[in-house]
Amino acid sequence: MKFLTLTLISITMLTACSKERNINDPGRLVQKTVDQDPTLPFIEVNGTRLHAEAFGNPNDPIIIFLHGGPGADYRGGLQVKQLANDGYYVVFYDQRGSGLSKRHDKKTYTIDIMFEDLKAVIAHYKTSVNQKVFLMGHSWGGMLAGGYINKYPDHINGVVFAEPGGFTYERLQEYGKNTRKLELFKEVSNDIFYLDQFLTGKENEHAILDYKLNVHSSFVYGNNNIEGIEGPSPYWRNGAVVLNSLVEISDKDGFDFTQNMHLYQPPVLFIYGGNNKAYGLSFATKEAAYFTKKTLVEIKDTGHEMFYFKWASVYPVVLNYFNSLR
Repeated sequence: MKFLTLTLISITMLTACSKERNINDPGRLVQKTVDQDPTLPFIEVNGTRLHAEAFGNPNDPIIIFLHGGPGADYRGGLQVKQLANDGYYVVFYDQRGSGLSKRHDKKTYTIDIMFEDLKAVIAHYKTSVNQKVFLMGHSWGGMLAGGYINKYPDHINGVVFAEPGGFTYERLQEYGKNTRKLELFKEVSNDIFYLDQFLTGKENEHAILDYKLNVHSSFVYGNNNIEGIEGPSPYWRNGAVVLNSLVEISDKDGFDFTQNMHLYQPPVLFIYGGNNKAYGLSFATKEAAYFTKKTLVEIKDTGHEMFYFKWASVYPVVLNYFNSLR
């Protein structure tokens, strides 16, 4: 009887595994990525295929929107394309392993490769040597922008930072404690990845893992959340593996994007949501302190997802900044 019970359990587990492997087929659980659906707009740079779009005149000054995450996508920031009507070439791309961009093996992700992807994106869209390039980074995208100008301080003509989580590992931990977001993300990551190592044995079953992350991540806009997020904002697909990989790398090795920030000469703009109790003027001031020329602006009546929920208030602030640097 004991043997029969164990056999039935084994068959049940194998059946569950088989079903899970089947639902991992492209398009079953989550939207296909650009390497699975050739009708999606994409660019090929730095050994990967990125979901990307651009709006406006290719010869105008470039604004590159850097979405949050890691692992999120640019769908919630598409309102930024309005700047194309003001004489800017506005570029969006889902970062490596994020949104609808191509997925890669977990072991291939590094923080540095995210910088090199951005460098390649700039080279792809730039039409002349003297064409100005601006970055607009939200949350993790703001960290990415900060790390990029720390590595390449002469490449970028101006940056809008929208609540970057932290330019050092220690500062990111401080923000994480203010929001509990890092702790919750780690709980979500454990929930997503722990059982998979036993039931499927594959840490790179991206569709299943992305689907689970989508389901688990609604906590960020729960009632009375610290970051003042009004509710859900649209997205295509979360990248669970790249998120897990970069978090593990940061926890193991730390990071510091501030060593060369003092070399960056153009003025920068920091914007923050008035309803984000974890950020505010205090945290923005700490982050802006690394720069010699900076302006800090509060976007009232909104929280961390200001680009989606309060673009009408963000728009004149960033337009005025970009126009001042033309």
